[in-house]
Amino acid sequence: MRKKITLIGAGQIGGTLAHLIALKELGDVVLFDVAAGIAKGKALDIAQSSPVNGFNVNLIGTDNYDDTKSSDVIIITAGVPRKPGMTRDDLLEINLKIIKQVAENIKSRSPSAFVICITNPLDVIVMALQKYSGLPKNKVVGMAGILDSSRFIYFLSKELKVPTQNIKSFVLGGHGDSMVAMLGSTEVNGKKISDLVKEGKIKQETLEEIVERTKKGGAEIVKLLEKGSAYYAPAASGIEMAESYLKDLKKQVPCAAYLNGEYGFKNIYAGVPIIIGKNGVEKIIELNLNQEEKKAFTYSVNSVMELYKNAQKIDPDL
Repeated sequence: MRKKITLIGAGQIGGTLAHLIALKELGDVVLFDVAAGIAKGKALDIAQSSPVNGFNVNLIGTDNYDDTKSSDVIIITAGVPRKPGMTRDDLLEINLKIIKQVAENIKSRSPSAFVICITNPLDVIVMALQKYSGLPKNKVVGMAGILDSSRFIYFLSKELKVPTQNIKSFVLGGHGDSMVAMLGSTEVNGKKISDLVKEGKIKQETLEEIVERTKKGGAEIVKLLEKGSAYYAPAASGIEMAESYLKDLKKQVPCAAYLNGEYGFKNIYAGVPIIIGKNGVEKIIELNLNQEEKKAFTYSVNSVMELYKNAQKIDPDL
């Protein structure tokens, strides 16, 4: 039996997700969108590439939630993307309404699905989704840290002229301007980044500029595209999470996960390294943070809490 993967939202990320799932043959795809034509068109277009690419999965597009019934994995990209000059907070009110409807439909049709949320503002939306749907907390996660880490590693690789595969690093905290690049755990060819700074291979200021550029990675792309926001890298990041769940790979990846005392926080979603396997979030990895990292992480989680309070003002159901 092939797995069933539902993509809620057939925009640029949704379409890219569908394409990647088909190429990797991770499962059959249901592309859902309120604009049925877009969902059906993209599903048909990707399906017509199957003889060329040699994949064998079923793809359908729909605007009917009944077609999503009994999904194994659901990836949510539904919502309004950021427009130039828009803050993540501006998005909150619009996207909360959308996510509430999505959550209710997941709850009634696929209560045992593993749900990955990509809709922004990420940390708060994933928290709202879990509350609205009532799904187990280990089965609801947000895609953010993988994308931020990927951007950071890419920028570092360009600066140091080193292949991305030779760099190890990741990002913690909220998705956006308060993310925390774990410089203490960043290694290039097995060497700590702090040693490379000492050796003069990279300046501390350059490193800080790269961290800043990573924080604003999404906004930089929004500005360049003028219409729309990033989709190739976010889709690839979502697929890494889905694949680890479906194949029980137990990969360690940074994701927005529910904290219940880890890192000193409770009842909040925040970006931390987790192990994803067939039971969803199987473990939260607690890192030893230095003082500076701890301070930045606390600031980051607190800004997520603040935004969540705003969400509760918008919708008292939270």
